[in-house]
Amino acid sequence: MTALLQLLFAQEAEFAPDPGVQDKGLRAILDDPGMGHLLVADDGERILGMVNLLYTYSTALGARVALLEDMVVAEEARGTGLGTRLVEVAVAHCREAGCQRITLLTDGDNERAHAFYRRCGFARSDMVAFRRSL
Repeated sequence: MTALLQLLFAQEAEFAPDPGVQDKGLRAILDDPGMGHLLVADDGERILGMVNLLYTYSTALGARVALLEDMVVAEEARGTGLGTRLVEVAVAHCREAGCQRITLLTDGDNERAHAFYRRCGFARSDMVAFRRSL
């Protein structure tokens, strides 16, 4: 999964690949299932795609919600429908976990990702993300 995250962060504007940092984050999620779940697709030998789901509680909905934090498919598996299947499994997983909403962020200029998520049933929000590093 760390290798897939390197691929993802190499294309994102706000993040930089750092295998040690990504490995630490993955281990934290694996060690605490209440924090989130990592869903993967493999070919029996290696992981070809992954989705990282993180959980929180929405006071607006009065319910558990999920953040689809990372979604990436290995370059050689793109265009095969694997990404769509991963998102479908993630949505089903969130429903089973009692989540009433899934939120995700993409780079503002990543039209390919925007089109993909629209095909998967997501709609663009008027909310604007703000960040402050600590």
